[in-house]
Amino acid sequence: MSSTRRKLTTIFCADVQDYSRLMGKDEEGTLAALKRSRDAMARLIEAHKGRVVNTWGDGVIAEFPSVVEAVRAAIDVQNELAGLNAERQGEARMDYRIGLNLGDVIADGDDLYGDGVNIAARLQASAPAGGIVISSTVYDQVRNKLAVGFEFLGALTVKNIDGGVPSYVVQIGTAEGAVSQKGGRDWGRPGALPDRETPAAETGAGRATIVRRAAPGRRLFGVLAVAASAVVAINLLSWEGTFWARWPLFALALIAMLDCLWTSTRLDRGLALLGAAGFAVLAVNLLSWEGRFWAVWPLLGIAVAAGLRWVTRRPGR
Repeated sequence: MSSTRRKLTTIFCADVQDYSRLMGKDEEGTLAALKRSRDAMARLIEAHKGRVVNTWGDGVIAEFPSVVEAVRAAIDVQNELAGLNAERQGEARMDYRIGLNLGDVIADGDDLYGDGVNIAARLQASAPAGGIVISSTVYDQVRNKLAVGFEFLGALTVKNIDGGVPSYVVQIGTAEGAVSQKGGRDWGRPGALPDRETPAAETGAGRATIVRRAAPGRRLFGVLAVAASAVVAINLLSWEGTFWARWPLFALALIAMLDCLWTSTRLDRGLALLGAAGFAVLAVNLLSWEGRFWAVWPLLGIAVAAGLRWVTRRPGR
């Protein structure tokens, strides 16, 4: 009887940033640090009811029956490894990148295969050093269950996955200092300054200081609102009989719409962009009205493209 079966599980994928460089500079020291970090990682994975599936070189794959415990384990792993890194400063630091995905996989004995694993590996490759990136399937399960912040990264391109995989950075910290995961070499490292910090929250085997950030979309809308107010004020204060501010206002509205569509994980991105294009064509026609509704033909073409997109899209999207 075949031992192959399918199951839904949370995949944890981790590897060392710049492992080849570290080995090239100090093989023995790097191997000793790798063993210490592997031991710590295996202990924390087990503490959160997970199972190490496989290891290779500097990489680790594990699985968890609970999505929440998987994220807690990832946070605890990064916080404990940050402590181990206190002994390895500068370019000798051994920073791990972690990716988490909830998906359907093929289990063959103790091994796991399939797109669910591939997506976790792609998320891990996109994570910052010392950081954690999760898929939207993980985010949907934990966003109201863990006192951590999340920052939307957009859709990551993954082979055989149409439309990409929406992903989020988990914003974490350590007791010694907050951790910023906004970008660059300091993502996930102690000492980076957050926008705002909340008290430490229990994550299971350890504690994590949570970093909450204002939603990027809200910041952008605030900037656009101030810019729109300034444009209207300038137009009115320098009034010469023409409301020229309509064009800058149109551009600002289009930017806001595109940002909203781009960050949404619930809309079909192709249909959303076609809708934005239709809005832009219609707005340009009306704002430059000369008695002729020429937008009818571009709108017809956009409607046909939207119809084709709708009937050819993947079921369930």
